[in-house]
Amino acid sequence: MIGKEIRLERIMNRNTQKTIIVPLDHGVTLGPIYGLIDMKKTVNSIREGGANAIIIHKGIVRSGHRGKGKDIGLVVHLSASTSLGVDPNAKVEVCTVEEAIQIGADAVSIHINLGAETESEMLLHLGEVGRKCNYWGMPLIAMMYTRGKKIKNEYDVSVVKHAARVGAELGADIVKVNYTGSTQTFRQVVEGCPVPVIIAGGEKMETDKQVLEMVKGSVEAGGAGVSIGRNVFQHKDPKEILRKIAGIVHS
Repeated sequence: MIGKEIRLERIMNRNTQKTIIVPLDHGVTLGPIYGLIDMKKTVNSIREGGANAIIIHKGIVRSGHRGKGKDIGLVVHLSASTSLGVDPNAKVEVCTVEEAIQIGADAVSIHINLGAETESEMLLHLGEVGRKCNYWGMPLIAMMYTRGKKIKNEYDVSVVKHAARVGAELGADIVKVNYTGSTQTFRQVVEGCPVPVIIAGGEKMETDKQVLEMVKGSVEAGGAGVSIGRNVFQHKDPKEILRKIAGIVHS
């Protein structure tokens, strides 16, 4: 496991054992939205703001990762779908663990939608990726969401804690889930998951206060940090909001 341990230190704060990850994989799902036009500029702001890692697709690594200044952890995303597809919840493999290793990844991530019509195929992919990550010593972040006809509320603690547990059961080293809305309910998610749990940022929020209260609630519940995208890279000052988030997560 030493390979995983070394690589995990590149995407997590070794002192706090928590992390701030900014996902920038939205270009496949939504296209070149605001904040993701100039990737080098965006990544530089995120790096300067104090994030521990970013998540990007393999084709953006050359143009949007390591530049001048201090380094930042690289997580390569392995799955994708687009908003133009018949079923945007059906994520498919677009990169392998071996490809991610070849381009210098510190970790890989995969998106799973429990409750979707293609849930079985996505779980099969998660299991296979988990096996390869163990073989190569590559950390795996599982983005576990609940989206489908049977899901009435994807933020309900009963489905969120189920999703987190599935990710851990199938080999994830870090699990990313929705925040359930309160410290009390999110504590149930953390207690039921034997690996670190981080929260997604969700849709763009109206105020910084909403973002920071969500971060604070998750950390107080025992969460291991955040993976916030649009509420960072679409912020008027990504560096400033990241500094505030870091003050909560790492202090």
